[in-house]
Amino acid sequence: MGCYKKNTGSACGKGIGGQAVVEGVMMRGRTEYVLAVRDIDSKEIKIEKTRFKNGGKRNFILTLPIIRGVVAFVDSLVTGIKVISRSAQMAGLEDLEDDDEEMGKFETWLTEKLGDKLVSIILAISVIISIVLSVGLFMVLPVIVSSFFNKFLHLGTWALSIIEGFTRIAIFLFYIGLTSFLKDIKRLYKYHGAEHKTINCFESGEELNVENVRNYTRLHKRCGTSFLFLVMIISMIVFLFLRTDVVLYRIISRIVFVPLVAGLSYEVIKWAGRNDNIIVDIVSAPGKALQLITTKEPDDEMIEVAIASLKGVLEDEPEES
Repeated sequence: MGCYKKNTGSACGKGIGGQAVVEGVMMRGRTEYVLAVRDIDSKEIKIEKTRFKNGGKRNFILTLPIIRGVVAFVDSLVTGIKVISRSAQMAGLEDLEDDDEEMGKFETWLTEKLGDKLVSIILAISVIISIVLSVGLFMVLPVIVSSFFNKFLHLGTWALSIIEGFTRIAIFLFYIGLTSFLKDIKRLYKYHGAEHKTINCFESGEELNVENVRNYTRLHKRCGTSFLFLVMIISMIVFLFLRTDVVLYRIISRIVFVPLVAGLSYEVIKWAGRNDNIIVDIVSAPGKALQLITTKEPDDEMIEVAIASLKGVLEDEPEES
């Protein structure tokens, strides 16, 4: 992992990760993640710490290459949905929503029937829906599109796989570009930039303050955007070896091999995060280019929130020798 010396402020890659949330930033260490959110009314920064168990350390199998990537992907998806929902509550945005009497009765009924299990059930449903939509949009749809072209061009299986891969990348880029025009997403991207700047400052060993953080780049090679783009590239390579012109078989193979693609992408990102050379720069370049869209320059108040979140993690993280 690396180390962090509280007395000197030096850093050497402690494995801190992060995520932009509603009006704030979540930073994650080895034993806990910290949500820092600015209340939209009081403008105060609210801090909430959550400790978690590292499943990979409890089971040796889950630490194996590829498998650990799948575990990390599912864990980040679950945590991501959870912290976004929680950040909206902390920011006070839910209080602004119009109350609906009928919906209130329905929620009351669900709470009475399910009790404490309600939140877990809703979270599980959200994760399942997210996975289904993602697989449908980025794995199944490109197969259908490429098959459509094959009807008229009579492509070979190699060409069919290549067209499918470029279609997948095109859909991903279109999705990123389209969402970047949304007002709320633009603000989220600014917090995303604050998160990256703060982590870059930390990993460079400088003191965490607004003035120092402001000077750092908003791009980072371990970003989730880079991971997703790698998924697109690696899926193209993997699926070149799974060639068939039968649409149903192609769809099934794409769905079945999603965990392998995600696991391989995780290993590449992990390797890039631990090394600094020309090869890493080349591999990281496309993802960093995309971050010009998915991150925006934050204001000082956003940087303050990101710093508060990271400092919250560092306060309780065990130091390494």
